[in-house]
Amino acid sequence: MIQNLQLKIHPKMTIGLQGIIPGGVSVQDFSVVTKMSSTDSKTILDEFVKNGIGNLENDFYYFEDGDKLKIAVALLEKGFPIDEISIALDWRDFEGLTGAILSEKNFAVIKNMMLTKPRMEIDVVGIRLGIAILIDCKHWKRYSASSLSTAVKKQVERTKHYVSKTPGAMAVPVIVTLYQDKIDFIDNVPIVPIFQFASFIDEFYGNIDQMKTIGTD
Repeated sequence: MIQNLQLKIHPKMTIGLQGIIPGGVSVQDFSVVTKMSSTDSKTILDEFVKNGIGNLENDFYYFEDGDKLKIAVALLEKGFPIDEISIALDWRDFEGLTGAILSEKNFAVIKNMMLTKPRMEIDVVGIRLGIAILIDCKHWKRYSASSLSTAVKKQVERTKHYVSKTPGAMAVPVIVTLYQDKIDFIDNVPIVPIFQFASFIDEFYGNIDQMKTIGTD
């Protein structure tokens, strides 16, 4: 999905991220939001569409949830500064792309699932072949071992709570991050950078014995 982008990089493309909003946007709208010239705006918008991000209809460019993060990940892979890119992103972009990748892999997807007694929220749930992947999306600029360890413990608790409310369920807690450079594990819970998430899902069932699974006792 995101690995195949062949963006022709424009020096102002990180600024252009701020103009990527769901729904229709004209070149003029994009230019106003990003404070770029109309020429630069059209060049960047056309490059996005050329790479399958957004659609052009009647002079309006239409984008979906997750499109902004697709571009951001491509820019990260091209070496653009993380700090510049992160300014244009929020948690909705992150969750949108995570859910879109799962949908492409034929998972049923639920975003922002609320559990009660106690109240807990799970960012993204993907279900396929009787196994649920419960994902916590971390849009952090910096990670420490202790902060990741705390995030893992909380996600394990959410997963146990989900399983207790879902008879016969088997679930795997996963943390998806923006800035990690490789897949890691804490207590057998995968910490997956978003740019490797699609390949992680492709190999998920073959590697499930290496991951923490929580099922109904």
